[in-house]
Amino acid sequence: MIAPRAGGNEVPRGRRRRAGLAAALLTAGAAAMLSACVATSGAAATPSGTVGLLLPESQTARYEASDHPTFARVVSSRCPGCDVLYANAGQDVASQQEQAESMLVRGADVLVLDAVDTVAAVGIVEEAHRLGAKVIAYDRFVDGADYYVSYDYEFLGYLMGSALAGALDPDVDPGLTTIEARAAAGTTQGPGVLLVQGAVTDPNSRAIADGAHRALEGTDIDVLAEYHTPDWSPDKATEWVEAMLTRYRGQVDGILAASDGVAGGAVAAAKAAGLDPVPPTTGQDGELAAVQRIVAGDQYMTIYKATDQQAATAAELAVRVLRGQDPRTTAVTDGVPTLLLAPRAVGADDIEHVIVDGHVYTADQICTPSYRAACEARGLVGGTQEEQG
Repeated sequence: MIAPRAGGNEVPRGRRRRAGLAAALLTAGAAAMLSACVATSGAAATPSGTVGLLLPESQTARYEASDHPTFARVVSSRCPGCDVLYANAGQDVASQQEQAESMLVRGADVLVLDAVDTVAAVGIVEEAHRLGAKVIAYDRFVDGADYYVSYDYEFLGYLMGSALAGALDPDVDPGLTTIEARAAAGTTQGPGVLLVQGAVTDPNSRAIADGAHRALEGTDIDVLAEYHTPDWSPDKATEWVEAMLTRYRGQVDGILAASDGVAGGAVAAAKAAGLDPVPPTTGQDGELAAVQRIVAGDQYMTIYKATDQQAATAAELAVRVLRGQDPRTTAVTDGVPTLLLAPRAVGADDIEHVIVDGHVYTADQICTPSYRAACEARGLVGGTQEEQG
């Protein structure tokens, strides 16, 4: 069992496991089937009602760039007579409670809730049920919700941990200077890594940690320290990684960062410490900045989650609930009917196929002037400098 030698905000070990880690993945085809069911079964009656979307924070780019607009568009398309309410809590528990209460007062029939704090959010679920509203837990599980739409975050953590282990295997990537130096010195110590997890209040963070530990078990990787980053803050990640790079000078061979925002903070710390190249660093969310760091060689990989698919699935589900239907789900999480979607690991060799060909970002969006040379070296074709300038 791998155990950290130092670090703050230790990882809780008692998290409940979700059923069917691999078997419960919802494919794009299944999501499309849900969409078709909505359109067909509701043809005889046009529903009306009010749906509220409550998102937790804005530091993660996907929420405002993808989740919110996609959700609003799909609900409006599937349910022209429905009203959509929206609020972002800015990582403030009390604000989210007030936002939820306001939506319920304004007549929300369904709340789609991405909780700032999943324990505190149980109160929102209870109040919604008292007023006859349904709650769809979105991205983060909340006890007592009527439905849950998310990704399998333990599997996601396993993907990140496996990718990092592969990057640190000398047989796979022999260019790691520190490992070569240790071998030359005759030391048998394995590669050292930092685990920079997400917020301790987020159950997805704990699931990611569990998956990452499972992937690293049985390897010779030495977890130097582990940390749960408050509020998923890139700045706090930078501060902690800077301190660890000082404490474990010359020993950090890799960094498991639990999100692309956290990865950005970790990469900033590594660069400030003069590490060149930056130790292999993971991430997740498929943010544009992370894709650019991967192209430049500053981030090893990310996990792409089709957040538009997740938002569309939650919107379709909300419309079906408004219609009074009993939507089909693919799994059960602690008694709550669940739809889980499949994530995708993306490294430098996957960007063109997954990101560009998948219409996540265009080559022009990725290959801005600062990244143009790196893009050309990797065979990505962007617009001209004049077009981009």
